[in-house]
Amino acid sequence: MSFSDSETSSHGGEYKTFRQISRDRLLYEMLQDTKAGGTRSSWKVLIMDKVTVKVMSHSCKMADITDQGVSLVEDLFRRREPLPSMDAIYFIQPSKENIVMFLSDMSGREPLYKKAYVYFSSPVAKDLVNRIKNDTSVLPRIGALREMNLEYFSIDSQAFITDHERALEELYGENAENSRRFDMCLNVMALRIATVFASLKEFPFVRYRASKGPDAAAATAGRDLVPTKLASSVWNNISTYRSSIPNFPATETCELLIVDRSVDQIAPVIHEWTYDAMCHDLLDLDGNKYVQEIPSKTGGEPEKKEVLLEDTDPVWLELRHVHIAEASERLHEKMSNFVSKNKAAQLQQRDGSELSTRDLQKMVQALPQYNDQMAKLSLHVEIAGKINKIIRDVGLRELGQLEQDLVFGDAGTKEVINFMRGKQEGMSENRLRLLMIYACVYPEKFEGDQAMKLMQLAKLSRADMKTVKNMKLLEGAESKKTSLGGFSLKFDSAKKKHAERTDRTGEEETWALFRFYPKIEELIEKLSKGELAKDEYPCMNSSSASTQASSGASQPASVKTGQSTTAPHSMRSRRTAAWARPRSSDDGYSSDSVLRSVSTDFKKMGQRIFVFIIGGATRSELRVCHKLTPKLRREVILGTTSLDDPPQYITKLKLLSEKELSMENINF
Repeated sequence: MSFSDSETSSHGGEYKTFRQISRDRLLYEMLQDTKAGGTRSSWKVLIMDKVTVKVMSHSCKMADITDQGVSLVEDLFRRREPLPSMDAIYFIQPSKENIVMFLSDMSGREPLYKKAYVYFSSPVAKDLVNRIKNDTSVLPRIGALREMNLEYFSIDSQAFITDHERALEELYGENAENSRRFDMCLNVMALRIATVFASLKEFPFVRYRASKGPDAAAATAGRDLVPTKLASSVWNNISTYRSSIPNFPATETCELLIVDRSVDQIAPVIHEWTYDAMCHDLLDLDGNKYVQEIPSKTGGEPEKKEVLLEDTDPVWLELRHVHIAEASERLHEKMSNFVSKNKAAQLQQRDGSELSTRDLQKMVQALPQYNDQMAKLSLHVEIAGKINKIIRDVGLRELGQLEQDLVFGDAGTKEVINFMRGKQEGMSENRLRLLMIYACVYPEKFEGDQAMKLMQLAKLSRADMKTVKNMKLLEGAESKKTSLGGFSLKFDSAKKKHAERTDRTGEEETWALFRFYPKIEELIEKLSKGELAKDEYPCMNSSSASTQASSGASQPASVKTGQSTTAPHSMRSRRTAAWARPRSSDDGYSSDSVLRSVSTDFKKMGQRIFVFIIGGATRSELRVCHKLTPKLRREVILGTTSLDDPPQYITKLKLLSEKELSMENINF
């Protein structure tokens, strides 16, 4: 009976990405490993609880599981049919309730299964191990008893969540630190983060956003210390792994930075103009599910089909992180190319006039050569068309321009007031989001009666007004008193413009409204270069070790990190007013290939960088991790409590002071 974590290290040999390692451990260390011992050809039952089934589903497809000899997947707490001729694999959390259920299955004269292979998602307590060992009828029926230490949810090739949808409410709500849920939320979060490093056999430097000052008021002290407390708990868990997991690295192999939502309150609400973000922000998606309408071949009502926007779709993989205008352009090019090479399509274009993308889509769907690849392309033409229509109907380009000008200091109070006065019609959520951005850039405007006047001008409801005020709950305390009010945003007094962001040095803006970047982009680059301020982002490791944080990483000399003292400059002289720039050069995407997926050469990668954001991350922050991986030659992995789109984030923020509301009322 084995009682240890996997001895397969992620170091040495072929480089595997974060998600590959997670998937391989589940499939090959857990499911395939049970084939050894003479029962290689027999089918098995896989039994999971409500948490581990989500862990598995985020990493593996059902086909992957059946390929490893699993014929049936069962819920631990549902009544199950006895299968005494089959072995069972238990992938469960090490809770008392789960252990009791397992022992009930396998004890007595007639156990449900022939043999049990038990894998725990996180460390199991000694008293529970003894409880299993003391059951003499069960012990001989156990084929394996191991800690997998894999209790995170890989939502992307470079991202995971701890599945804490209520983290903002439980950690930053009014009087949150005095509730039992505060400690419980932090403890489970830390445990799940630690299993990432146990699973990958990585020993991180653990850095965190420090408390903003010793003079914190009692009301804000608890919230301000959340990153510190989480970092301490993660460090304690990893320290335990160092002594309990065979071949765990003795020296640091990667870097972990823990921050919370206070580092950037603009990113969750500003309009992000990538295809992925626009899909989730503007369309009524159910997670990653999109309902496509397919024209009926008989001329009746269109058929509805659910499709998933995920990494297995090569079109999605290519377009998700590009600007919506560029995505539309590429789709039109590919449709045009397909039609130009097909004689049947050319016959339908009788008058020789230029066809719209929608016309091309209908034409392609009618062709006999219409196949799965073109079906994917047609799907994304439909989605992009819907997004562009919403952008036009709502007047989103004007709003998007104001949002970005506001953030970079090219617009101010006058422009916001003029916009509010001229745009009384339309979505109230957009006005709320603009005001939230304005509050981050001009916090002093939200003192006293000024805030109420602004909110009345925007015609916000009382609940929306409370959302803006609740932004202060995330900010914690300031080490100095400032005239900027309750928001703890820092500005350089030498700046002539009121800017919350400065333009990135050396980055060319190729599309309008693609100027914004989330704050973690700067933080990650500074971390990679060893330039993070130690007083603002201290390290849990020993002081002597922390000086070596960036050793072993390949860092391009061209990386230039923006400093807070850099004077911002206006982008007006070089920003194109046109919605989409002309395509004047080949960007490597040939229009005759159906679509390609972009892959990174990982053979010469430096140490991994992990960034964990408490309180939810955004799609722009996920995009940055993908962008910086090839740039820094280091795999950048985003961890967070949940991945939130603007409507979800706003609802959660609203709940921070809404005692009568509950997260159970929110549909995610």
